[in-house]
Amino acid sequence: MREGGLDAPVRHCIDWESDDFTDPQLVHSELRRVFDICHGCRRCFNLCDSFPTLFDMIDGSETGELDSVPDEEFKKVVDGCTLCDMCFMTKCPYVPPHEFNLDFPHLMLRYRAMEFDQGKVGFVEKEITKTDRNGRLASKLAVLVNWVSSVDKTFFRLILKWMLNIHVKAKLPKFNWTGFSALSSPGKGVEDGPVNRKVAIYQTCFVEYNNPKIGLAAEQVLKKNGIEVVNVYPECCGMPQLEHGDIKSVADKAKKIASELVKWIDDGYDIVTLVPSCSLMLKFEWPLLLPNEPLINKLSKSTYDISEYVVDVCGKESMEKGLTKIEGGVTLHQACHARAQNMGPKSLEMLRFIPETEVQVVERCSGHGGTWGFMNNNFDTAIKQGKPVVKKITETQTSNVVSECPLARDHIIQGFEATSDDDSDKMVNDISHPIELLAKSYGK
Repeated sequence: MREGGLDAPVRHCIDWESDDFTDPQLVHSELRRVFDICHGCRRCFNLCDSFPTLFDMIDGSETGELDSVPDEEFKKVVDGCTLCDMCFMTKCPYVPPHEFNLDFPHLMLRYRAMEFDQGKVGFVEKEITKTDRNGRLASKLAVLVNWVSSVDKTFFRLILKWMLNIHVKAKLPKFNWTGFSALSSPGKGVEDGPVNRKVAIYQTCFVEYNNPKIGLAAEQVLKKNGIEVVNVYPECCGMPQLEHGDIKSVADKAKKIASELVKWIDDGYDIVTLVPSCSLMLKFEWPLLLPNEPLINKLSKSTYDISEYVVDVCGKESMEKGLTKIEGGVTLHQACHARAQNMGPKSLEMLRFIPETEVQVVERCSGHGGTWGFMNNNFDTAIKQGKPVVKKITETQTSNVVSECPLARDHIIQGFEATSDDDSDKMVNDISHPIELLAKSYGK
């Protein structure tokens, strides 16, 4: 048996419809098998909180081995996982096709699916995942909702903590009165642009309800290069439900969204997403959940992350000239779910198109993990995990801090502001995504 593997990682389809998938005895048996291998390896000690929790638990047990750790303690390990996929993608030497066959993130997902099947996921957790309903309601009252949810409104934040278990210091995303769909201006790009392509932007729930500026920037850059643009948003991709183990809801969403997006693919459009977690869902997670659905597989092959798409355009055709220097330099945080797509550092490649602009790169996890970092039990851990990224920003002192994941970027800035002097946060411009910098460089 080899110590590790040099073959490309392979992910198996998720057999979530089988009764065995959520059988508690089989789940705990697999946890013990995998945790024992992790205990003997420990390469992942400096990733998320799951691994130090596991190793401390074993080291502090009666025998110092996994056999003296009770099954009920395993939940602490599962709760520390943000499903970032970095252990699978960057650290673990035992992923398939190695005979140990480890896929730690999907094992954590299996445990959560078991809990969901047992009715252990609470009402509040389920309601928070309904991003489309919540976004539509909150956007209609955006001024009030944003004011109430501000971190300096202690009384209201204590109510949020009591009702939703959200940490009083966690900065929550702001809602926009007008969504991206209403602000967008679909149509053909400039007639003399260098590229003859068509794109359907799947803007994601975050861009639709919280930050339409990202979508507008993407639209402007694509149209500047002669690309015809439309936006198509049937509903949220289901990542929030996946985080809580509600796999059936994710599968239902996947079928509905794929049936709508494939119509555009058949008309010659490429599908471009604006948030890497959603790209990951469409390109990788959905096909693993529904491997026999032809529409899902067709969509997977025609979906691009926005940075990936711009780089593809530049590589196969050319980009419109006119990019100008971005003053103050850039610190780029490469989001875990972008790295998990195995496409290379596309945002870095894209930003290098901007002339005379220095780009500093941080590959460490921000610690946020979607809604995970907002929760009262997780916020302090999330801030701690993001400290290496904050340290890098503090050292570089760049005026522009961007991340492929806008939620991660906001979390990083919060950590930066908490550890910096009163004036240093003024150095950071209000630009969250790399595509916004490219639009700015075009003068948009």
